[in-house]
Amino acid sequence: MARMLAEENTVGRDELLEFITPRRQWIMTTFRIDGRPQMSPVTGSVHDGRMLVSTYPFRDKVHNLRRDDRVSVCVLSDQFGGSWVQIDGDATVVDLPEALDGLEDYYRAARGEHPDWAEYRTAMERQEKCLISIEIVRWGPIARGGFPPSIAAKLGD
Repeated sequence: MARMLAEENTVGRDELLEFITPRRQWIMTTFRIDGRPQMSPVTGSVHDGRMLVSTYPFRDKVHNLRRDDRVSVCVLSDQFGGSWVQIDGDATVVDLPEALDGLEDYYRAARGEHPDWAEYRTAMERQEKCLISIEIVRWGPIARGGFPPSIAAKLGD
């Protein structure tokens, strides 16, 4: 069986967006008041170069972002052990009713057209949703775990 080799590919913004746009499984890191990280698994989407997350205003990540807008997001592949990337950004929390257009953008980017946008907007209001919108500031390489190539070469096979 061939060994999986680790990879790290430095990419530009367009390549980053191409990588993250179809991926929905993210781990979002915000910062508690004592400075320690608080991580949340979230479902995300990308619209006009911004990362979007639909959530509730009473969640810890929202409280943290209202105090400190710094955020890091690890965008994962569908399969654990697949490629991933860490992105750092500045987040804005958008509350209702201003969040409705952005929540539509979030849904459209993740799932396509809704059969009834009025119904969707009503559901978002009833659920008291808010939107986290993230401006991408910097990112690391798109990476995949595995054997470092130099070690794999020494091991042979």
